[in-house]
Amino acid sequence: MMLLDNIGFVANMMSFVVYFSSVMHFDITGAATNTTNYLGTAFLLTILGGFISDAYMTRLNTALFFGILQLLGYLLLIIQSHFQKLQPQPCGESTCVHGGKALLLYTSVYLTALGAGGIRGCIPALGADQFEQNDSKKNSKNISSFFNWFLLSITIGASIGVTVVVWVSTNVGWDKGFIISIVCCFAGLCFVSMGKPFYRVRVPGESPLLRVLQVLVAAARNWNIVFHIPNNSGKLFIVLDKAAVQLEGTNKQGKWRLCTVTQVEEVKILTRMMPILLSTTIMNTCLAQLQTISVQEGTLMDPSLGKFDVPSASIPVIPLVFMSLLIPIYEFLFVPVMRMFTGHPTGITHLQRVGVGLVLSAISMAIAGAVEVKRKNEFNHHNHRTSLFWLSFHYAIFGIADMFTLVGLMEFFYSEAPAGMRSLSTSFSFLSLSIGYYLSSAFVELINSITSKFTSNKQGWLQGRDMNKNHVELFYWFLAILSLLNFGNYVFWDNWYKYKKDGPVDKQKLLHPDFSVTMSMTSQQAISTSDGERKTEQN
Repeated sequence: MMLLDNIGFVANMMSFVVYFSSVMHFDITGAATNTTNYLGTAFLLTILGGFISDAYMTRLNTALFFGILQLLGYLLLIIQSHFQKLQPQPCGESTCVHGGKALLLYTSVYLTALGAGGIRGCIPALGADQFEQNDSKKNSKNISSFFNWFLLSITIGASIGVTVVVWVSTNVGWDKGFIISIVCCFAGLCFVSMGKPFYRVRVPGESPLLRVLQVLVAAARNWNIVFHIPNNSGKLFIVLDKAAVQLEGTNKQGKWRLCTVTQVEEVKILTRMMPILLSTTIMNTCLAQLQTISVQEGTLMDPSLGKFDVPSASIPVIPLVFMSLLIPIYEFLFVPVMRMFTGHPTGITHLQRVGVGLVLSAISMAIAGAVEVKRKNEFNHHNHRTSLFWLSFHYAIFGIADMFTLVGLMEFFYSEAPAGMRSLSTSFSFLSLSIGYYLSSAFVELINSITSKFTSNKQGWLQGRDMNKNHVELFYWFLAILSLLNFGNYVFWDNWYKYKKDGPVDKQKLLHPDFSVTMSMTSQQAISTSDGERKTEQN
């Protein structure tokens, strides 16, 4: 299903910047910003898909619902790209699309984003749910393998998208490219529906966000309770512990005053995950440049491959080919060898895998800047177009980085999340992408605003329509330096993070036995058991 769905989605990721500039007549900044906003929204909405599949609908039904929305978005894109009267005329300004044409454009684009995001918020967890949960070591190995093959599937789909669909869009017609995308999306929904009789289905439970909110409210209401605790206990987590303290004489406290141990531990887990999530956003800001600025660079380079001209938006097929070859090698060679040395079921830990990707992304940006210097020098001083395939160096390195980081994050968030929050938690991998894309838009505007004050022509590094006169290379190097600083930040949080125990959250004590509690109103503490009952235990 994801192989087929990714054909259209990734084709749009790579070609929308060309569509916005050549058909909708945005300038360079406008086309890049609209593309990253589209992608940021798509990946942000994975949270919505994960939330709904955890709380209200099964994961399969959630995927089908959002798949229908994506089909509607593609249908509107086909209509607007087919009829020229629905497209704006060139105007020489930063944006030329207004009124009803703008409404149709943004409705179609963001319906597609909503559908794609919702699907990605529930499908990874649907697949991982199919494994037995009894043997934690075997289960960890199986889930790791699943996510590797999941990545391979979306990589193959992406390879088809950035070659076949992008070529059809740019050489035959944009409407024809969108038709291929809608057919693939529909076929994918049919395939995933065929598995319905065989799936292990997790029944939706109480809203995970509501459970989190109850803990925060209860902790705030019990703020005045005083704990005498060991020195190694975090202050924030002790504040959360107050949500599970039952006050004397109030045996019938509601959920917004007294929470179970399970709820409090769930919030602690999510809290520990957040610094890891935020430490990966800079890498995804770098990824956004490969899908916008680097594609625009490619339009100014020599696309010849023998007698065939390669569309610039198809150049990402190079890292995708690398990934398609490396994922089986990683699964069948790297993991077993590392398992012999580390004893870890997945060879290396999830967070070590993420860290490798962060380092490679910084290297990729440094190389991207060097390639842009060469391209501009050849064009401006020798009137010669550099081969498009010079872009393959930083694309290939970033592809390897993505192989490590994306799967590492999905494994990490699924394995560490409470059972009732696995769709929502897995969608955090895509939330990192979303924040990265939005940061890209913000960085572009901020860099232009600041650097325009110091350049002789009063234009920022990325302003204007002529890439031969601006300074994309400096922007790449800025991101490379930022990525290295971010890696140092990530190492700190990696060392700080403590993996949860293999046992269910319900069986882990909330308060350590050596805690002594001094409270103005109570000498009792609420302890939650695995079947959800509450017991009181005298201190």
